[in-house]
Amino acid sequence: MSTILMAADEEFTPPSPNDFNLPAVFGDGTFDFLGQAQVAGVTKPMLQIVLAAVLVFVVFYYASRKRAMVPGKFQYVGEEAYGFVRNSMGRDIIGSHDFQRFVPYLFALFFFVLFNNFMATIPFIQFPTFSRSGMVYSLALLSWIIYNGVGIAKHGFLGYLKLQSVPGGVGGPILLLLIPLEFMSNILVRPFTLALRLFANMFAGHLLLILFALGGEYILLHQPLAYAPVGILAWVLFIAVAILEVLIQFLQAYVFVLLNAMYIQGALADEH
Repeated sequence: MSTILMAADEEFTPPSPNDFNLPAVFGDGTFDFLGQAQVAGVTKPMLQIVLAAVLVFVVFYYASRKRAMVPGKFQYVGEEAYGFVRNSMGRDIIGSHDFQRFVPYLFALFFFVLFNNFMATIPFIQFPTFSRSGMVYSLALLSWIIYNGVGIAKHGFLGYLKLQSVPGGVGGPILLLLIPLEFMSNILVRPFTLALRLFANMFAGHLLLILFALGGEYILLHQPLAYAPVGILAWVLFIAVAILEVLIQFLQAYVFVLLNAMYIQGALADEH
């Protein structure tokens, strides 16, 4: 049902995926794609992507612009942020021999995802960029190209396919079952699971926030006074979920980049 009947004379329209189809900010128009009308133009999530990239560059450019032996507060924060990605997601996962050349990518990716996630809680923006699946699949495709490219460069095309598809220490007829499963899991499915994890968390969290905020408002303004405690409870849950979302936004950025590092490590490893 598109609406839920809340009272005899009032109807509450619950949040739905349509709330994520934002109109174009400029260049508004439509085009036909597979029989469905699609918005053509620059949308809010597109602007947020650009804004996040600019913010990552500006923040860390100024954090490193005036480097000193005794760092100031801004330099100290930048160094700690770099060290966090370098050590916990670079060196500890990829290994001390190969990690350094991947740190710039992991560092930029982590803070790019993090800044976009945090936009869901910034006033006047309040929209998670990666609740749009196309945005996340683009990042997952980039990750897929990088870790497969790294593996092919080290092991050769056929050697890399063997590494990813044939489990070490296993032989016999069972390989007829394991090789297709390993190929699908390591080569084909990874970018989809990587993208869906981030997309689903950002989408579901924002949907919950809309539900509690609008539901509480509807109950307080359009229902009898006896229902007021339910409306207040909905707003309390809205605040609680909003606080929890900040933690989830950080964790999802961390997990996304951590998995990237693990896939790179697996592509560089000599055994599967």
